[in-house]
Amino acid sequence: MIYKTKGTCARSIEFEVEDGILKDITFIGGCQGNTQGVAALAKGLPVNEVIDKLSGIQCGFRGTSCPDQLALALKRYQEEH
Repeated sequence: MIYKTKGTCARSIEFEVEDGILKDITFIGGCQGNTQGVAALAKGLPVNEVIDKLSGIQCGFRGTSCPDQLALALKRYQEEH
């Protein structure tokens, strides 16, 4: 799935879910080290666990962050599947 982010430096997030497990994550744009770190930590975890851990994280005064946008993307995925 490709999720277009809002309010972050990353422009989009591409990810795959298999049997409720986050299998692959790629942030397009954003702070490369941070987004690669988030992706590495979230890969292999259940979708619900990633949502619980990352929802609501903020970056400065943006009201969201790349991790929060990943949580929103996964929520959208759950709604559609």
